[in-house]
Amino acid sequence: MGWLTILPQIVAIGIVLWRKEVILALLAAIFTSELLLLIDAAPATAAMAPIETIERIVNVFSSADSTRVLMFSLIIGCLIAYLRHSGGVTAMVDLLINTGITKTKKQAGLMSFLIGIVLFVESNLSVITASIVSRGLFDKFGMSRERLAYVIDSTSAPVCILLLINGWGAVVLANLNSNGLENAEATLIGTIFYNFYAWIALAIVLYTILSDKLHGPLKECEARTEQAAQRDPAPEFPASSARFMIVPLLSLISLIFIFMYWTGEGAIRSGDGSKSILYATILSCIIAYAMMLSSGRFTHIKLVEIGFQGMNELLQLVTIVLLSLALGASLKVLGTGAFVAGIAGENLPLILIVPMLFLASSIMAFTTGTSWGTFALMIPIGVPLIQMLGLPPAFVISAILGGGVFGDHCSPISDTTMISSVASGCSLLDHVRTQLPYALLGGILTFFVYIIVGLFVI
Repeated sequence: MGWLTILPQIVAIGIVLWRKEVILALLAAIFTSELLLLIDAAPATAAMAPIETIERIVNVFSSADSTRVLMFSLIIGCLIAYLRHSGGVTAMVDLLINTGITKTKKQAGLMSFLIGIVLFVESNLSVITASIVSRGLFDKFGMSRERLAYVIDSTSAPVCILLLINGWGAVVLANLNSNGLENAEATLIGTIFYNFYAWIALAIVLYTILSDKLHGPLKECEARTEQAAQRDPAPEFPASSARFMIVPLLSLISLIFIFMYWTGEGAIRSGDGSKSILYATILSCIIAYAMMLSSGRFTHIKLVEIGFQGMNELLQLVTIVLLSLALGASLKVLGTGAFVAGIAGENLPLILIVPMLFLASSIMAFTTGTSWGTFALMIPIGVPLIQMLGLPPAFVISAILGGGVFGDHCSPISDTTMISSVASGCSLLDHVRTQLPYALLGGILTFFVYIIVGLFVI
């Protein structure tokens, strides 16, 4: 089908730019993809495209992993609501400020950044923990939720792809071994140095935090937030005790590790992330509920109401997650990923092969919304190039890994992008448009760095 396979993404981007409406854009993209599939199979059945669009969305629930992601996206809203209404978040913010741990914007930003580095074992764990700890601090210092989403999103995935003692490392290693690459473990370790996008992305985040200088749409969001904070500096809920936040949060972190160990049969990095995070979030909600009920300040009926209010706040984003999963499945059948991968297979000068692998991986991750799926499609292209052309293995594979993360950062249908916006409490569209200039800067720099370094290593 060739270039038509990217038509659904073009339709989606056009509608977002025209109407600034993500849900409509995703629906139109799914419809376009299903229409193309029907025309390709049997043109006479094209009128069934609306029905096939509905069925594609329904089929999302046939995947246990996708259903868990949707459940988590709702239940995390309940947990965040409990932490806020209990007064635990406000008390925790006061505690951090009064003890001198976070007295400035820089210190608040550094806390989010450091949490992302420490919790490298799972990207969603990193995002959720950093957002829960930092939301109140960012509000206190008049920093926007979009800024928080950028910091945690652009820290978690780059750290996870650099410190590969986690599920990311297991996925990449499995792909390398299954494609017959010799010394796969040594290659994986070697990618740490050559993964230029991850290093550049982290450097840009750190610069933003330490300099307190913002650019583009993010600067506009920050200015609006500062004005709102000056008009209404009072906290959303009065402070109670920091334990109402600390205990559920520590429970969440520890339970994720326990379930990762359990589902991985003794190996944390082999654990099932979707199961672990869902189970841990549900149990943490129960712990927060029990603590609030036993305090005597809340009744069961009030707590149920608070929980559903929290989930309701995320309902639009959960709908976006649902449609994104449906679009990803439709594009996989359409063959979008395979077509984009073919970009790297063109006859190119040797020096441009690795930069083009980075670019192809970026486009694929952007269009499909999955970095892990990008690794699975691009590594089988990269390994033969290593074997036939004698290219440095770590140099080639690092471009594929970095491109996957870069495309993820730019994509409005990426799960990490959506979870970052959900956890931070900002709209998905605002998160994408405020993070995009920073990600594009990192991606452009990385592309040229691969060309320059290639002059010396190829």
